[in-house]
Amino acid sequence: MSKDRFNEGKGPSQRQLRVGELIRRTLSDALMRGEIHDPDLNRMSVTVGEVRVSPDLRIATAYVMPLGGKNQDEAIKALARNKGELKRIVGKALTIKFTPDLRFVLDETFDRMEETRRLFADENVQRDIQSGDEED
Repeated sequence: MSKDRFNEGKGPSQRQLRVGELIRRTLSDALMRGEIHDPDLNRMSVTVGEVRVSPDLRIATAYVMPLGGKNQDEAIKALARNKGELKRIVGKALTIKFTPDLRFVLDETFDRMEETRRLFADENVQRDIQSGDEED
C-alpha cells in the first residue's frame, strides 16, 4: 500500500472536498424539505455543518447538530435509522461510481467556538494578549 492512498500527512483532496460539499448540500436540502418518510426526523431541524469523505470516497461522515442543540441523541438515532433513504437521495445527486456509506456524528465545533470565546474573555488571557501587543 502506498502512502498516497491514505493521504497521510495531507489534507483532503479537491475531489474529497467537492464530493463532501455536494453531500452536505444534498442532505441539508432533503432534511429541510422533509423528504424523509420519518415524522420524528421531519419534526426536527437538523443542521449539517460539514461532510468529510474518506480518500477512497466510500465513507462520508456528516457532522450534524439539531437546532438549539436539543435532542442530540434522538437526532443521531433518527438519521441513522433513515440512513438508507438518505443514501438513496445522495446517490441520485452524485455522479460517482459508488454512493458512500453515510455516518452521522454530532458537530462539536459550536461547543469549541463557545469555549474559545470564553477563554478569550478570561481576564488572565486578556492580560497576556495585551502584554503581547505591547512587545511588538
